[in-house]
Amino acid sequence: MALVRCDFFSEVLEVGTSMTVLLPQPGEQQIGVAGTVRDGDPPVLYLLHGLSDDGTAWQRYTGIERYAAAHGLAVVMPEVGRSFYADEPHGAAYWRFLSQELPSVVQSFFRVSGRREDTFVAGLSMGGYGALKWALHQPERFAAAASLSGALDVVALSAEQERATTIQQAFGDRIGPHDDLFELLADVDARRLPALYLGCGTEDHLLGSTVRFAETAAAAGLDPVVDLRPGAHEWDLWDRVIVDVLAWLPVHGEPLRR
Repeated sequence: MALVRCDFFSEVLEVGTSMTVLLPQPGEQQIGVAGTVRDGDPPVLYLLHGLSDDGTAWQRYTGIERYAAAHGLAVVMPEVGRSFYADEPHGAAYWRFLSQELPSVVQSFFRVSGRREDTFVAGLSMGGYGALKWALHQPERFAAAASLSGALDVVALSAEQERATTIQQAFGDRIGPHDDLFELLADVDARRLPALYLGCGTEDHLLGSTVRFAETAAAAGLDPVVDLRPGAHEWDLWDRVIVDVLAWLPVHGEPLRR
């Protein structure tokens, strides 16, 4: 794999920002690393970080580079601060950056597939929320979306004293239907949505939101993969779950299985 730290100017954010990008590379002579490269542009996974992280976190704390290499998968890891992937009322337009500008920048800088069947999104905690929000708003873009320990119920989080300030900074005084995953889920056509993977540790404080979202998705006619396993809100769990998420993705047209 090629590892690229890409610093660029965002017209939407009106400031310089960064993303970490992994690109498949033939590696027959590299000892101990299995690499897969297919003909044509590689499939791409947008992999989103959590509240206390940045665009380097997945690369630093997991084996994502080795895992992606085995699938011939490009990985794009952007930075959005503590924005909850929202257009902040008194800050930057991170939702517009993510959902509109970032894919265009990636396509212009790197040779990756732009086809829906080759495009996926996943994230942890705040990034799990961002991944599902993106998939629900733009189902035509993604074949699959995954949340790992996702902060999926932002309305409930806004009522928690220790998290209220962070939520208010991201969304303002009121979380509207544009940002509420449960409201979005009620208004979408289940037949248009990408496949969903909902993972969480059974000792995680965000377990309840994952369970509620899974139940709401099932009631809406979806059949998400629900992966609840022992573990807390920690990288050890996410490192293990992302391996299963990559194996589940329909890379190279493989059917989704779990």
